[in-house]
Amino acid sequence: MESDVSIHCNACPAMGSAPLTGKSFAVQHNISVRGWRTEAGTSALKGFVAVENATIVDRLRKADATIVAIDGMSELGFGPDGNAATAVLLQGRADMVLMTDMMGEARITAARTGIFAFKPTHGIVSRYGWIGLAPSMECCSLLARTPQEMACVMGVMAGEDERDFSLYRGEMPDFTSGARNARLIRKIGVARMPLSALSKGEAGAFRKALDRLGAMGLEVRDVDIADQDLFSVVHRVIGSVEASSSCGRYDGVRYGYRTAASMKNWNDMYLQSRGESFGMPLKAYLFQGAYFQFKNYAAFENAARIRARLVHNLEDLLTQVDVLISPTRRGAALKCPNKTVDDIYDECALTLSANVTGLPAVQIPGYVMDGDADLGLQVIGPRLSDARLLSLAVSLSHGT
Repeated sequence: MESDVSIHCNACPAMGSAPLTGKSFAVQHNISVRGWRTEAGTSALKGFVAVENATIVDRLRKADATIVAIDGMSELGFGPDGNAATAVLLQGRADMVLMTDMMGEARITAARTGIFAFKPTHGIVSRYGWIGLAPSMECCSLLARTPQEMACVMGVMAGEDERDFSLYRGEMPDFTSGARNARLIRKIGVARMPLSALSKGEAGAFRKALDRLGAMGLEVRDVDIADQDLFSVVHRVIGSVEASSSCGRYDGVRYGYRTAASMKNWNDMYLQSRGESFGMPLKAYLFQGAYFQFKNYAAFENAARIRARLVHNLEDLLTQVDVLISPTRRGAALKCPNKTVDDIYDECALTLSANVTGLPAVQIPGYVMDGDADLGLQVIGPRLSDARLLSLAVSLSHGT
């Protein structure tokens, strides 16, 4: 719909000398653009207008990109439903989309419509100016119809930002290396356990994709990921606690939506405002986080310890193979409009590991086809292997 987007044109174009001249980028409205509504899909921020740009918006504008705002998104980025990102791309209104990815939303959204998505290593792109839920799980992902220019965009967006203390301070990936990066990926690991959850048709489609990759000269190996079944539990506990903490600011007193109902005291107003601010799936998620935060903090501490073990397990495995692959999504995911937290986690089961561990991942369309349904091919690489993954995406998009 025309009302779903608004266009911003740079006041001082770079006359063709900047790296992103002529390119347009759609951003979800949880990424701040000064003077634009930034409601993040939630009533808690109804009417909020950003007072400054997110760091990534500033960097894109300095590279002479045009910014397009997308109104449609899931509430505070929670879950893959409700996103208008792919519609903007497919209608030709933008060349790429920036959207936050907390549990695989960007990759699943892209897989549903047969486009590319890239989630960078956590900590190489500034989070300053985002409105999110779980800081340690979220990344700003790129969606595009083709992967060729993603590396150039990452070269613009990645890098230190003194306003984001959580950023990685070491050497950044070299996004100028081009095709030679793809040749560094030869051994592909396939985790056995996630595939057991696929239907017969989905498993057959994935096996055909593996045969195709093998015919290209890539070595495909079966591997075991220790404690694979714990990724969902760890994400759910840590993610919900971080979300509960992040949403504490929307109290109707200092910040956020305030109920129009007449209340006897500030506490009643706070409870009523909070009750009206959030949709049911997110509200349930926040309740879970509050439970672990205030009633069972030991569970959160255990989840944090297990997370460290999962990170070590995947890093160790990625010394034996170059990348890990799986389908991006399952076609049998529930399609009901009012999903529960369980439904959302079930839908994101194959993408959670990259968010828990902070590893880069790329979604490639056209390889895992179950009939007319594109399940997507997800490739997860070692930390800071972002440039190699993007080069592999370009190579596989050409069938080489």
